[in-house]
Amino acid sequence: MFDTYYKRYDEWYEKPFGKSAYKLELDCIKKILNSFNLGLEVGVGTGRFASGINIKYGIDISFNMLKLAKERYIKVVKAKAENLPFKNNSFDLVLIVVSICFIKYPFLALKEAYRVLRNGGRVVLGLILSDSPWADYYKRKREHPIYKIATFYSYYEVVSMLELSGFRILRVLSTLFEKPQEEKPIENLEIREGYYKEAGFTCIEALKL
Repeated sequence: MFDTYYKRYDEWYEKPFGKSAYKLELDCIKKILNSFNLGLEVGVGTGRFASGINIKYGIDISFNMLKLAKERYIKVVKAKAENLPFKNNSFDLVLIVVSICFIKYPFLALKEAYRVLRNGGRVVLGLILSDSPWADYYKRKREHPIYKIATFYSYYEVVSMLELSGFRILRVLSTLFEKPQEEKPIENLEIREGYYKEAGFTCIEALKL
């Protein structure tokens, strides 16, 4: 599906709403990030987020998306999140942005992220949570070629999966406090500390113990 709609997906980021949402989400991720040496994005897509924060490696199951990510100077590998083709303790950052809802077995993906992280490494998630009105908005758009296959998880489900994988939650940020829509640029650029169910985008940073 992502191989079919990869151009439409990438062009969304150039539209008025998409461009403003991307900038706000990227700002949220940057605010929660600590410094890192070697990073991996799981579900790298076309490489927008990885290139925005200087992550060098990315995996995805879509060949066509990986071609675009490669053009953004990401070293790409076609692979599943549940079976990462990297050795133990390879990275000090794993980023997963709006991909958990498309991964078939998210708990296994988080366990794999734990495996490839060095001790003291961090996983950073960017999420549309099921608690959010934005998830309800996308659920209603079941004709949407991408979100019709999404499975949204609650904040507490994600936290539980992280903790069962061996991570400890360090920090949570929330943003996108506007009525769901996909046409106009975002006006409210507030990023709040903590979890808010009314937020459209939530960032979670967790530590590998």
